[in-house]
Amino acid sequence: MDDVTFIAVAEAAMAQPKGRRWKSDLAAIRAAGRMIPGPRPLRVNAVKVAESHRPKSVAFEGGPDDTTMVFARTAYQIVYPDGHVMLEAGMDREIHATFGKGKEEPYFEDENARVQEALRSSIFNVLTHEHGDHIAGVVRTDFFDEIAPKTLLTAVQAWALVVQPQRPQLGIPAETAARYRIFDYEDYLPLAAGMVVIKSAGHTPGSQMVYVETETGTEYLFIGDCAWHMDGIITCKQKNAPWIDEDREAIMDQLQWLNGIRGSEPNIAIVVGHDDDQLAEYRAVGLFGSKLELEG
Repeated sequence: MDDVTFIAVAEAAMAQPKGRRWKSDLAAIRAAGRMIPGPRPLRVNAVKVAESHRPKSVAFEGGPDDTTMVFARTAYQIVYPDGHVMLEAGMDREIHATFGKGKEEPYFEDENARVQEALRSSIFNVLTHEHGDHIAGVVRTDFFDEIAPKTLLTAVQAWALVVQPQRPQLGIPAETAARYRIFDYEDYLPLAAGMVVIKSAGHTPGSQMVYVETETGTEYLFIGDCAWHMDGIITCKQKNAPWIDEDREAIMDQLQWLNGIRGSEPNIAIVVGHDDDQLAEYRAVGLFGSKLELEG
């Protein structure tokens, strides 16, 4: 889409009448994952480019004030037989510092550099939403000319970078945003064999979940920031973070759907992107590799 078209598409999408409750259909998502022929992913790798430390009570209402939670800032590599797809894009040190509220927090320069290499060499890149810790790596990059043409942004995600960036440092003009591969869809869209995006506005206007099924039948549901800790899904409790402007009704619908999947489909790995405890657990049981696979 050109710069005029994607802004119009995004504004039309966000102007839809209120009152339509968010819902999703796992059977339809699974069917969409089988629509594109070819081999499905072989495995998934997950890396942490930074950490933030917050009271666990921030992650969900009723969480303990006296327990510190590590908010992992993660990126994922979905490995196919003929290449890989990157999900989330990491961020540079300056953007990470904006989340620290004046406090210096861990940042892993080497890991973020490897994420940049993986973004450059991918088949394509996709983001769950337009916040800096997820999208900065495809905006503030020395390799923009290589990365942008293979980065898929929804019209609303691209609109946010132009009109309503989370941080001033993420703002770009419309003609720059139009250099990404901008797309739009209704509820679900298969992107590759075994990979489906699920429209999930709520945390941000451009939020989406990503479903992945591997060749061996392992299923993942990457939920972005619908929740910040798995306990938020288990308890169906929303974030206790007044600085986050969310559609709370949509988020509750999503939490209840995810809670139901957790109960009825225990073999689906629900991936909570900032849950460092879960990241360690999923690595330990082999759901995630811990290193990005790069040529050479």
